[in-house]
Amino acid sequence: MADTPAQKAKFTGVGVRAISAIGLVILCLAPFYFGGWLWAVLAGLFGGRMLFEWVRMSDPSPALPAYLTPILGLLAGIVYTVQYNFGYAALCILITAIAVAGIQIVRSGDVKRSRVIWAVLGVVYIILPTLLMVGMRGNEVGFDTTGFQRLLFIMACVIGADVGAYFGGSTFGGPKLAPKLSPNKTWSGFFSGQILAILLGAVFGHLVGIGWLSGAILALPIAILSVLGDLFESGVKRNLNVKDTGELMPGHGGLLDRLDSLMAAIVGFALILILFPGVWPG
Repeated sequence: MADTPAQKAKFTGVGVRAISAIGLVILCLAPFYFGGWLWAVLAGLFGGRMLFEWVRMSDPSPALPAYLTPILGLLAGIVYTVQYNFGYAALCILITAIAVAGIQIVRSGDVKRSRVIWAVLGVVYIILPTLLMVGMRGNEVGFDTTGFQRLLFIMACVIGADVGAYFGGSTFGGPKLAPKLSPNKTWSGFFSGQILAILLGAVFGHLVGIGWLSGAILALPIAILSVLGDLFESGVKRNLNVKDTGELMPGHGGLLDRLDSLMAAIVGFALILILFPGVWPG
């Protein structure tokens, strides 16, 4: 039986979204495999683009220093991260946050009317997960390295949560998850995404040696955080009256629109490793 117009409308844009996603994957393949400076350069390009989108979105009249300062802070942090100088990398985030706050205060002449909060939030929100992405991947080359496997695991869980939510929500519909933040998200999509992420986590956990059960358990907080990251960015855009952060990726909007879930998941995974290092030794 042929699909009705309403059913077809639910999946409008799937082809464009898929092509954009595949193109992004192809771009990342070689740097992701080799890690080190090659991956760091790509992460720097991604982070720089997201900072550009954030400044353009959050600052009503951005000047050149508003763009350059966080990008330079990101690049300095990446250099230290590749060298495993994580303390200096963290210091770069702090100094950059102070610098962008100072720029906004000087430009506005009044702290109350400035964009200090948005500027500082952008630094932490984008630079921190970008540096974690570089540090977690590490400098070792190959599929069998801990950094490669950890980061691939996170990506698989995030993609599972996103794909499962898209098709589950489009198929089953039902009550909205957070109508004020993201009117298209449903509870059916949320649970569909969680189920697919857990299944992928279990499979990947078995393949990389941490076990089916550990992979499934670890996938759950990652998948939940990916949804929260998406909702957080949706809330920011709604607050700033912005639909998309950019037009870089057809069907997705800006790069920040595409990677918001991954950034939250990476921060959460790093925190899990700090609190429970035995969950994934290496």
